[in-house]
Amino acid sequence: MSEETPMERIEALTQAYASERDQLAGLVQEIQDEIDRITRRATPAIKDRVRRVAEAHDRLRAEVEARPELWQGKRRTVVIAGVRVGMAKGKGKIAWEDPAQVVRLIRRHFPEQADSLIRVKEEPIRKALGNLTVAELRRIGCEVEDTDDQVVIKPTDSQVDKLVQQLLQDAERIERQEVA
Repeated sequence: MSEETPMERIEALTQAYASERDQLAGLVQEIQDEIDRITRRATPAIKDRVRRVAEAHDRLRAEVEARPELWQGKRRTVVIAGVRVGMAKGKGKIAWEDPAQVVRLIRRHFPEQADSLIRVKEEPIRKALGNLTVAELRRIGCEVEDTDDQVVIKPTDSQVDKLVQQLLQDAERIERQEVA
């Protein structure tokens, strides 16, 4: 009876490990296949519900927009059935026509902040410019857009939205696999 060598022992253990790992991979693939089957079956219903939610959202948006008097004063939004609804001041969007001109004006008016307001590729940094006042933005050739009231419809629990988004992405992935 011959003794097994250390390398033979390692080979045997490696084979056992590889076998266990293959079985695990097979189980995970079975689970993924079942998830794909369930997703494929549920996709039409999910798409229908997404369409219905979008329609309900549009109807709610129209009604909120049609009743601006409800959103004046202190209480601009309310939470009803877990959904925040009402009006909120728009965050605004910084815009410019000529990025090179904005860079020149930043260097002239705010030389000490130029490194944080200008990208190396000589382009204004929108997020950093958001820290400037409207008057300062005007001095460097920018204007602030979309600051008027905007409708707010935001569920306070976005877990459902995340799940629906993931399911739709999975459905698209499955459809692409079936086409390929």
